[in-house]
Amino acid sequence: MLNLDRLRTLYAVARHGSVSAAADGLHVTTSAVSQQLAKLERETGQQLLAKNGRGVRLTDAGRLLADHASRILSQVELAQADLEAQRGQAVGELVLGAFPTAARGLFPTALARLREEHPQLRAHLREMEPDESIPAVVRGDVDLAVVLDWYNKPLPVPDGLVKAPLLDDVADVAMPASHPLADRSVVDLEEFAGDEWVSWPKGEFCHDWLMLTLRGAGIEPRICHMAEEHHTQLALIAAGLGVAVAPRLGRGPIPSGVRVVPVRHTMRRHIYAAWRADADRRPSIRAAVEVLRATVVELGAAEEGEPGPS
Repeated sequence: MLNLDRLRTLYAVARHGSVSAAADGLHVTTSAVSQQLAKLERETGQQLLAKNGRGVRLTDAGRLLADHASRILSQVELAQADLEAQRGQAVGELVLGAFPTAARGLFPTALARLREEHPQLRAHLREMEPDESIPAVVRGDVDLAVVLDWYNKPLPVPDGLVKAPLLDDVADVAMPASHPLADRSVVDLEEFAGDEWVSWPKGEFCHDWLMLTLRGAGIEPRICHMAEEHHTQLALIAAGLGVAVAPRLGRGPIPSGVRVVPVRHTMRRHIYAAWRADADRRPSIRAAVEVLRATVVELGAAEEGEPGPS
């Protein structure tokens, strides 16, 4: 009989594209992956991997078995979901992915509540951007991801996933306290046409959104600095080095020397949870979504929040 763990290892190689990447995805060593695959080849009497330059590729037999493994593992997950649903309790392990400001702004409270309300559920947080977490959910490496898109730039969600809205997060413009617009109660993006901008790094979803939005406002952006963390962006602004878009969720205290001002035509991030449809019946998934929504209410939806101290 084929061993389920070895099938899972083969499927990981197929979806990640290499033994080392599969090892990272499975949180084991490359040696452990190689040993599992060697045992699987002995069990099947077939060569499943072949050398391909400095790496490996799946043979025809390997691809065939990996396709079966995908269906088998999906069926196993459905069985686990049904058993968990029959028991009616959130139990076992749940891996949660979230982008940084959600990880900071929602998850400390949500995870504490989840532990208190469901003591038999072991939840684990992985901080990752949406372009990492969505594929991780599809692969099965993450059970539920908290992701975002913007009011004018949707995030593509593959078939086979379910999503549920959590909140809309308002974004303001952050600027040095010495900026001519710093004392305004509301601003228009067009008023920053002559400013230098602090942005998220190139290639990130939010950087692409910023370019799209500024150009839509008739601004050809001059990006002078790029930083992934919002706290770093605000520190650069405090030093007088540019302006930035500053979402409210997880923003924390505003540094002295920085002012945040709402935009007349409100900019919003849509934040939602996403999980695999074949896990939809799992009480642990439902418990996590309920706790996240309760946390949004407890902390005060960012949509209704004040811009912050100035």
